[in-house]
Amino acid sequence: MIRLATPADLPVLPDLERAAGEPFRTVGMAEIADDAPPSVEELSVFQSASRCWVWDDDGTIAAYVLAEEVDGFGHVEQVSLLPSHARRGLGRELIEAVGTWAAERGLSGLTLTTFAEVPWNAPYYERLGFRVLADDEQGPALREIRRAEIARGLDRWPRVAMVRAK
Repeated sequence: MIRLATPADLPVLPDLERAAGEPFRTVGMAEIADDAPPSVEELSVFQSASRCWVWDDDGTIAAYVLAEEVDGFGHVEQVSLLPSHARRGLGRELIEAVGTWAAERGLSGLTLTTFAEVPWNAPYYERLGFRVLADDEQGPALREIRRAEIARGLDRWPRVAMVRAK
């Protein structure tokens, strides 16, 4: 079941994130698999603001999503799930939880940034109704997120910003 994260959930999320990164090795992106997960302190910012949801599978946290508001949209900052729980609809349901959160706040839809060519990234989000945003369609805060990603070297692999309107 999806629920808001509690402080007690946060210590398991970095290990979940590391496990979620492992499939990137299979597509030649070991650097992404090795990227440091968010710290408990970083996660607590989202949790304390009720912008971190987890998928609780009978006491096992199997997935989580982080959200924020960016340019009048709900922004999916991160969605990660244990590989053992892939292909069960958990990611879709977590995205929908963020969509509900955004709608309750009167936001214009959802945005996210992701890898363009990784099958469980942009092609997956397209199936969920997202479309790629051209650079000139991106608001200033989303452009800043993209600049920060470029500075971190993430654009070594093609990345895109995407949107799903209400």
